[in-house]
Amino acid sequence: MATTKLVLITFAICRLILTVGLTVDPTELLRLVVDGQLSVDPSDVDTASKDFGLMSRAAPLAVLHPASAQDVAGLVRAAYSSPHGFTVSARGHGHSINGQAQTNNGVVIQMSGGSLRSGRPAQAARVSEKGMYVDTWGGELWIDVLRSTLEYGLAPKSWTDYLYLTVGGTLSNAGISGQAFNYGPQISNVHELDVVTGKGQLLTCSEEQNSELFQAVLGGLGQFGIITRARIALEPSPKRVYLSLSYQVRWIRVLYSNFSAFTKDQEFLISLHGQPSSQKFDYVEGFVIVDEGLINNWRSSFFSASNPVKITSIDSEGGVLYCLEITKNYDESTADTIDKEIEDLLEKLDFVPTSVFTTDLPYVDFLDRVHKAELKLRAKGLWDVPHPWLNLFVPKSRISDFNEGVFKGILGNKTSGPILIYPMNKDKWDQSSSVVTPDEDIFYLVALLRTALDTGDETHTLEHLTNQNRQILRFCVDAGIEVKQYLPHYTTQEEWMDHFGDKWARFYKRKMEFDPRRILATGQRIFSPSSVSSSLGVGGDKLSIS
Repeated sequence: MATTKLVLITFAICRLILTVGLTVDPTELLRLVVDGQLSVDPSDVDTASKDFGLMSRAAPLAVLHPASAQDVAGLVRAAYSSPHGFTVSARGHGHSINGQAQTNNGVVIQMSGGSLRSGRPAQAARVSEKGMYVDTWGGELWIDVLRSTLEYGLAPKSWTDYLYLTVGGTLSNAGISGQAFNYGPQISNVHELDVVTGKGQLLTCSEEQNSELFQAVLGGLGQFGIITRARIALEPSPKRVYLSLSYQVRWIRVLYSNFSAFTKDQEFLISLHGQPSSQKFDYVEGFVIVDEGLINNWRSSFFSASNPVKITSIDSEGGVLYCLEITKNYDESTADTIDKEIEDLLEKLDFVPTSVFTTDLPYVDFLDRVHKAELKLRAKGLWDVPHPWLNLFVPKSRISDFNEGVFKGILGNKTSGPILIYPMNKDKWDQSSSVVTPDEDIFYLVALLRTALDTGDETHTLEHLTNQNRQILRFCVDAGIEVKQYLPHYTTQEEWMDHFGDKWARFYKRKMEFDPRRILATGQRIFSPSSVSSSLGVGGDKLSIS
């Protein structure tokens, strides 16, 4: 086994030398990666060459399965110290949409899945009941973090809707869902990080220690370093959640035919974030219904096939309905009061009176709800297909204009996936991080989570959906709606500078400090690596900043 591994790693290094002119001592690199595995197995390379979006492919030379943070640091240090260099990208669970975690002629570090030898993550999760935090490997999936913390009666405060994402991946973007109005995004709930910078330095950082790096990495799109450990804030959650699943969630959906009433109620609900738990919901999201079939197909927990909801049965504005999605957590101690608390809150809302749909389910099942939908889609062969998703932050002052121009205009009456919409409080976001949001106290996430399908329907094709995304972005520009992309994707330097706005100078300064050779996360297409010809397909010189 050891001989086979040595031959494989040697072959990988030789390939690097021949392809990009790596001039470090191969025996030194062998020593640096010996704890993990540097793989050139075709299946490994193929997996690393694509992502969830399935709209781009890359050509990495090799894939590193690290056994420790030192493995990650050693590889990046070798890339940084090489006269010619090679690029390095960290890949989590592969849920990027536009190749952000890919690299050409470089090495992909497969952070999730554990080392090939042990199958375990490079660092086991460690929960501190006294400190109310968990230390977790950057490649750990959030579902596994949840399982680890629930054993101690604790859970993270802020989530994403889908838990099969890595800690490092979501913290490199923001990490948002319906709890963000209350606790902020996931990046607002981090105490400390271990980060491998673009120089190969393994540094611990927080607001008190190496604060510039800490702030840069959170929401930094992988540009400043690779997160190998994160210390995540926790809150109490009854131990019986994990053991008996008796901690429950009341999951409620109500419909609106009037967009102004819908957004007014959403904004009212997120304004209650400072109130006692009995006087607010725990989760606030919503979605837009432009396709009559979608509400029944995607929301089967609520709407019976024998008694489907018909858009035409409700007096909607231009054939569009809006669904408010809210939850309230409860257990045995609050089971007697939950109905009254919900009734008092619902009385203050202006939804269609006959449109209240509720279901109760275990807390863990609610958090993991999207994975159950994933399994159904996989069974139908509808998961591994292109996903031309578009996620936008829209300022509150222009959300009505967006509704008129996009939901009622560009989209028509067909869509091939859910369209989420919910507001967030800007004061829950740390403005010292790298994330950019609209410059208003409240802004909305609009997430068009559509799937390209080969059904014979032209409106479901990848070409149609990507063209429609361009139309939406062009409409925003023409209408003067200053949206910001979440999980951004741009192909020109000018677009990136416009995206970051007055944060660009700081973003660039941090890049030159922590990744001066620009070897990290080149799939984001923000910077071109120095001394390496770009094959990203957008013109390396155009993106270079000297």
